[in-house]
Amino acid sequence: MVKLSIIILLKQNLTLLLTLFSFTGLAQTIKPDSTKKLEEVTVKGYYNSHSLLRSVSAVTLIDSNLIGNQQSSSLVSTLNTVPGVRMEERSPGSYRLSLRGSLLRSPFGIRNIKIYIDDFPLTDAGGNTYLNALDVSAVGMMEIYKGPEASIFGANTGGAILINPPRINHNEINISAIGGSYGLLHQTASIKQQYKKYSFSFSEGYQRSDGYRQNSAMGRKYFQTLQQWNYSNAGSLKAFAFYSDLNYETPGGLTAAQLDQNPKLARPATPTLPGAISQQAAIYNKTIFGGISNSYQINKHLKHVIALFTSYTDFKNPFITNYEKRYESTLGLRTFLEYAQAKEDIKFNAQIGLESSATKSQIKNFNNNSGEATSMQASDRLKAGQDFAYFRLNFDINNKFLIELASSLNFFSYDYESYFPATIATKERKFNTQFMPKAALSYLIANDFSVRASISKGYSTPTIAEVRSSDNNINNNLQAESGWNYELGLRYKTGNNRFYANGNIFHYELKNAIVRRLNQNDTEYFINAGGTKQEGIELETALWIIKNNTSWLTGLQLRSNYTWSQFKFEDFVSGTSNYAGNQLTGVPKNIWVNSLEFNFKKELYLFAQHNYTSAIPLNDANTTFSKRYHLLEVKAGIKNLRLSRTRLDLFAGLNNLLNIDYSLGNDLNAANGRYFNPAPGINFYTGLSIQL
Repeated sequence: MVKLSIIILLKQNLTLLLTLFSFTGLAQTIKPDSTKKLEEVTVKGYYNSHSLLRSVSAVTLIDSNLIGNQQSSSLVSTLNTVPGVRMEERSPGSYRLSLRGSLLRSPFGIRNIKIYIDDFPLTDAGGNTYLNALDVSAVGMMEIYKGPEASIFGANTGGAILINPPRINHNEINISAIGGSYGLLHQTASIKQQYKKYSFSFSEGYQRSDGYRQNSAMGRKYFQTLQQWNYSNAGSLKAFAFYSDLNYETPGGLTAAQLDQNPKLARPATPTLPGAISQQAAIYNKTIFGGISNSYQINKHLKHVIALFTSYTDFKNPFITNYEKRYESTLGLRTFLEYAQAKEDIKFNAQIGLESSATKSQIKNFNNNSGEATSMQASDRLKAGQDFAYFRLNFDINNKFLIELASSLNFFSYDYESYFPATIATKERKFNTQFMPKAALSYLIANDFSVRASISKGYSTPTIAEVRSSDNNINNNLQAESGWNYELGLRYKTGNNRFYANGNIFHYELKNAIVRRLNQNDTEYFINAGGTKQEGIELETALWIIKNNTSWLTGLQLRSNYTWSQFKFEDFVSGTSNYAGNQLTGVPKNIWVNSLEFNFKKELYLFAQHNYTSAIPLNDANTTFSKRYHLLEVKAGIKNLRLSRTRLDLFAGLNNLLNIDYSLGNDLNAANGRYFNPAPGINFYTGLSIQL
């Protein structure tokens, strides 16, 4: 049945795949550059590098150039260019992120995705990731792996993101400042230095905004360092650390009537509950994160890598109904041994390793009296342990046929004890050990054309924030969600790298999907919603229409990315309601993102991007939908303006140029119809970057 479903889906959408590759004729008629070819784009994947063309995974690479085209105060616009990815920001600093899935699990934050920064897991053992703790300047490049990658990255059903800090490849000092609408100010500074075998970088960032709505101000102070010592020809030692002090106000959702009355309103009071302003609803997050890793090439075949990491978070959340204080500490390690051997017709490598982490959470809830914590409501301690061992085999036959076989054994447990309102002695819950396999292959049909296929299983346990949610109860009934993903893909690039195209088609059956529910007093709890069937197509293209020209227009690049998502509940009964066959809540069926980048003489440039997002179901019953919207943004500037040895970059941009009314993040299944979090209309920013 699964294979038949994939065949039917492929036939129904064959036109889209053919359209994707119809650009190739145009690309091949363009005269090749007289200059050197671009470097082959490669993905690291935590292990050995492969060309992107030959990768067996549905991976998208976001490099510094793509990040630089967007406004640098947020990752939202950048990540939303990637097919299969949806990022939301209900108010400045309040990130939500999904890879090929819905945001039903995430009232805020990031769940069922595994995120690494450099060699270290940013996702804690409890399943939560504070991506919003990072300043955008901390990101040099991202590899986004869509679909379950539980075989080598542990518990996830959505995928994995690998973040690489900016590279240290020469000595430099950078200073930048951006100002814009609604009190936006974003300032950064960094220094990079190399001394023979030792290199380091220090960077800091400061960001603030008053926000578009009432009670939506944010502020973040950020500091990061990366140190690397190549102590021998075989060994390298690396240290990475950051400190983030983030705070942002949470205005809350509005009803349709309140939205029409005044979209800038924060959630007003009701006869039974106070409003967001009077309760000073906000998030305060102070996080320190650090890790040290050692890589050693034992001989020409064997390599060993070990990474130790730790973090501490002081988290406070005055909310409408309570004031939560949470203290979290994480300690863990990741290590693997790699064996590699190369012969004339076959290259082989294998990794065997493990990742182990534990997160302790002390959670206390109080009554919230106008932003002050008063009498205690509940006090609990939880400890989550997330461990997995993995094994990966990789065969490269004649530099054409790439085969990956990988699997992991996943272990998860948590223990808890309660201190208030009742004392409960320590109890433990262990989940069954889960085997997560993946089989994938890629075949290079021609030097510029490849086909790939994969089968993988995903697995995601309930997070600590779901086990112990804001209703102050510990829910031991939640089961882990899991599912099988079946995927086909094509990649094409011209020999001169003027044109690149990538297409994915997948069928994913998820069981025990975890979804959020709200009580009438807005406290939340989570349930398993039965199954979902998720079928989709992702297409991305990049075409240099003009490149390295000598006229006034030196370059013109077109990018076009499309996502089609047919995500439905397969069997979901809640009370007396049966939602089987309904669209998955929070998932738009169509997203189409197009951009044009113009490069002119004298390093002048203009970037324009259009994002079309179709209507989004806001509740499981599919009775309320957000409106479809078109977002248009532009950015213009001049690069490498030289004053003696100093280089200046000047730029300015406009967001939501069409002044569209929309929400960049809705409250799903919201109580009393409070679905909407209005985003700003037309707004601007301008900035300056100095490199010494």
